[in-house]
Amino acid sequence: MSVAERTVTGVNRTDRLYALVEDLRAIAPRRRSARELAARFEVSVRTIERDITALQESGVPIYAETGRTGGYTLDKKMSLPPLNFTPAEAVAIAVALGRAGDQPFGRQARSALRKVVAAMPGTEGELARELARRVLVAEPPEPAGGIRPLGAAGVSRAIEEALLRRRVLRLDYADAKGALTSRDVEPGVFLGGRGGFWYLVAWCRLRDDVRVFRFDRIAAATVTAERCPERPVEGFAAEVPEMVMHGAVLD
Repeated sequence: MSVAERTVTGVNRTDRLYALVEDLRAIAPRRRSARELAARFEVSVRTIERDITALQESGVPIYAETGRTGGYTLDKKMSLPPLNFTPAEAVAIAVALGRAGDQPFGRQARSALRKVVAAMPGTEGELARELARRVLVAEPPEPAGGIRPLGAAGVSRAIEEALLRRRVLRLDYADAKGALTSRDVEPGVFLGGRGGFWYLVAWCRLRDDVRVFRFDRIAAATVTAERCPERPVEGFAAEVPEMVMHGAVLD
C-alpha cells in the first residue's frame, strides 16, 4: 500500500485538521470526496464535513465542487507549505500580534495566529497554549524610551526553557542595591511591559514566597533537572494586582 493510500487512525481533531490540509495539498488540483476522506481518517462523513467547514472558516482555501465526480480541493496558490513552529515561536508571534488589539488589521492578526496554531501538531500546540498562559503583558506595553535590556546573555532562553519544561531555575540575582544572592525558584509567569522591563514572577525557595525578578538584574540563570510542583498560574498573577495585563492568547 502506498503512502498516499494509507489511512490515518488514532489522531485527535487538531492532528486530523492538519492532516486533512496536507492530504488535500498533496493531491491538488485533484479532488477528494467527503466519503473518501472519511474512509482515510476512519471517521464519519459528517465529521469530515464539520472539519472542512472549520478549516474554511479559519481561512484555509478549501473549495467544494459538486456533482458525481466532485469533492474538496485546496488552492495551492493561496496556501503555504508546512511550517514547523516551536511552542516558543508560536507564543512570540502571539505576543507581537496581541498588540494589534483593536488597531487596523487587528482582526486579521488574530486570524493569522489561529492558522499558525492550527498548523502545529497536537502535542506542540498544547505546549504552546500552556506556555502562552504564563506570558502576561502589562498595559501600556512600552514606555517612551522603549523596551529595556533583558539582562545577561542566555537568561531569557533559560527562563523560556524552564517555563516550557516546568523546571526549577537557579538564579544569581542582584537586588535594587546591587547585593547578589543565589536562589532556586519555581517559574510562574513572564511579565512584560511595565516601565519597559520584563519580569519573572516565581516562587522563591529562599524567601518561601512569590517574588518578582527583573530580567536585567538576573546575572545568571540555569535550568535544573528538578520538575516544579504544580502551582496555579492565577496565584502568580495575583502578586501584581496594580498592573492591567493581557495574556498571550493562542486561539
